[in-house]
Amino acid sequence: MPDAEATVSDAPAGNWVDLYAPAPLRPYLRLSRADRPIGTWLLLLPCFWGIALAALETGFKTWDLWLAVSCAVGAFLMRGAGCTWNDISDRDIDAAVARTRSRPLPSGQVRVRGAMIWMVLQALIAAGILFSYNHTAILLGVASLALVAIYPFAKRFTWWPQVFLGLAFNWGALLAFAAHSGAVDWPAVLLYAAGIVWTLYYDTIYAHQDREDDAMIGVKSTARLFGANTRPWLWGFIAGTVVLMGLAVILALADKPDLPALVLALAGVWAFGWHMSLQMLRLDIDDPASCLKVFRANRNAGFIPALFLAIAAVV
Repeated sequence: MPDAEATVSDAPAGNWVDLYAPAPLRPYLRLSRADRPIGTWLLLLPCFWGIALAALETGFKTWDLWLAVSCAVGAFLMRGAGCTWNDISDRDIDAAVARTRSRPLPSGQVRVRGAMIWMVLQALIAAGILFSYNHTAILLGVASLALVAIYPFAKRFTWWPQVFLGLAFNWGALLAFAAHSGAVDWPAVLLYAAGIVWTLYYDTIYAHQDREDDAMIGVKSTARLFGANTRPWLWGFIAGTVVLMGLAVILALADKPDLPALVLALAGVWAFGWHMSLQMLRLDIDDPASCLKVFRANRNAGFIPALFLAIAAVV
């Protein structure tokens, strides 16, 4: 039986899973990282971007309320399923890393068979939500499973596993755009590319927490690849994110010039970049606590363009 009283060392103290979740479910919710909601936010925010960017072209629809709510539920479920798959694939690696050895699988809180059942259950519920969308969005949702399946193994064969994380985590920008518009066009593609570069930024910071352990066990990451040159790379990722998202906004409004909407949307893109620039002023890549704090700050950063795009779509 799973050990409900065991905890995970890198989860926030006093999280809702440890305090309020039913005891039999706690190990499984920890497996889904429900005790660390930042990952759900980082998966959800590109969905919000996609809805708002599509609305910038066509205006909001009544359907978009369901789309936003269902994306939130779907992000929680698919992040949980993805983390479960990641932990199944990485259970031996996690056992060798100080920060992750207390996770449910390497610590014995959950067995592999139970984890597999839990993963499938989450994915099936998420599929029920996906099938309420249009055909293009459904096809995109099914296609995303390939990225989810590949990601845990990327750190074994490339120094750029953060690219694979970005491809998977920002797929919602394309899916949500398609769910609103019925198709994917260039603004959505550029928005997706911006999200990938943003992921390179925040997940390189996150990976610096495990840099030494990863080196000992041979796990690759951009944190190890960049090393002492990380900061210039991070500045480059900030610039790339802002430029690509700005181009997405400009293209979205190309067919219906609207100066107030354009200025407001681009202001949100600028503020997004400014927030990340401020993060850099307090980042110490040699301090795991600093890396984790700055990584988590990207939830608030990602809300900025979502909010500005949504307001620009209704002005």
